[in-house]
Amino acid sequence: MKRPDIITGQMNAAHWKEVADIYEQGITTHMATFEKKVPSWEAWNENHLQACRVVAQSGDEVVGWAALSAVSSRCVYGGVAEVSVYVSKGHRGRGIGEMLLRELIDQSERSGYWTLQSGIFPENKESIHLHQKVGFRIIGFREKIGQLDGVWKDNVLMERRSKKVGLI
Repeated sequence: MKRPDIITGQMNAAHWKEVADIYEQGITTHMATFEKKVPSWEAWNENHLQACRVVAQSGDEVVGWAALSAVSSRCVYGGVAEVSVYVSKGHRGRGIGEMLLRELIDQSERSGYWTLQSGIFPENKESIHLHQKVGFRIIGFREKIGQLDGVWKDNVLMERRSKKVGLI
């Protein structure tokens, strides 16, 4: 999906303030993450892969971001990563999430990742639909996997297997 008014590019430290603001918007919905506060750039940077970090911009404004984090330090899982994707409140529902995910998928395959996974709260139907639209499938459910503000939350576990990487 292409949009002439939105471009995607590599995320870097200079984008962090806007990325953090968008992340905070996701946190406040209580539908996007178990996180309660936005980490520092240093902590976020350490917990996400150096490759496969994307921002969507409208002019000079960052309107969304996506990145990968490792699922395990064990070498056997070296081609498996977890997806984070966030779009700013004022730009949701305009196809930006799809643009970000498609770009992230392309970058992940160029970087040798064969499986992308995502854990999504079941009430976040828009995110589940978005992931399905770009080739993710539901592979299971984690019941009461964690608490958010004292409330047990479930996760829908989704996965996308590459058709280019990891084939035998």
